[in-house]
Amino acid sequence: MSSESPRLLDRLRDRIRLKHYSIRTEDAYTQWVRQGILYHGRRNPRDRGPAAVREFLTHLAVRRSAAALTQNQAKSALLMLDMDVIGTALPWLSST
Repeated sequence: MSSESPRLLDRLRDRIRLKHYSIRTEDAYTQWVRQGILYHGRRNPRDRGPAAVREFLTHLAVRRSAAALTQNQAKSALLMLDMDVIGTALPWLSST
């Protein structure tokens, strides 16, 4: 058995399953988190701040013209990652 901790996306999947979300939601959330990581040059989400999350969501809205439901799903995925997996709070994000 390996002594290293589970990878970030594996921890996200575990949290989603713990909350009994559907497999399609799990797939969508992990894709949004991946896209957010890639958008910021593969920087670890623990090392980015709330401004980086806002920048990615703005990118979806303005540059990619994502629908409101799509933006909300991406926001929910990033909220779950930050609040439930990493343990950081994004209070401005959870209230908007």
